[in-house]
Amino acid sequence: MSEAVKFHFDVDGSDFSSAGAASVMVKKKLRQLGYPPEVIRKVSIAMYEGEINMVIHANGGTADVEVYDDEIVIILSDTGPGIPDVGLAMQEGYSTARENIRTLGFGAGMGLPNMKKYTDSMEIDTKIGEGTTITMRVAL
Repeated sequence: MSEAVKFHFDVDGSDFSSAGAASVMVKKKLRQLGYPPEVIRKVSIAMYEGEINMVIHANGGTADVEVYDDEIVIILSDTGPGIPDVGLAMQEGYSTARENIRTLGFGAGMGLPNMKKYTDSMEIDTKIGEGTTITMRVAL
C-alpha cells in the first residue's frame, strides 16, 4: 500500500449510545485489510477511549485514521474546553467527569492513560477554551 488509506468520522457528543461507533468501524476495516489482531486491539482501545472522552468532556468532535505501510495514525480533535493540566489528566484515576457521567460507568480517569498505554506515541495539543487534538501512532 503506497498511499495511505484514510477514514473520517464525526463523533456525536450528545449520545452515549453512539460513542465508540468509529472505533468499531475502524476495527472492522482493519480486519478486512488483514491487520494482526494485536494491532487492531491497540487501535480500537485507543480510539474508543478517545471517543468516550470527546463525548464526556467536549460535546463530540472528529476522529481521523490514516493507515500507512509502517504505522496507523489516529487523530482525535474537538472544540471542547481544553485540558487545563495535561500532567494531572495523564494520572490514572484522575477525572473531571461529572457525577451523572460516573453513574453511567464512565469517567474513571483511565481514558488518557489507556490511550497512551495502547499506542506507540501520543501527542496532546490543547488550548483552554478552544479544544484539543490528540495524535496517536501505532507502529506496524
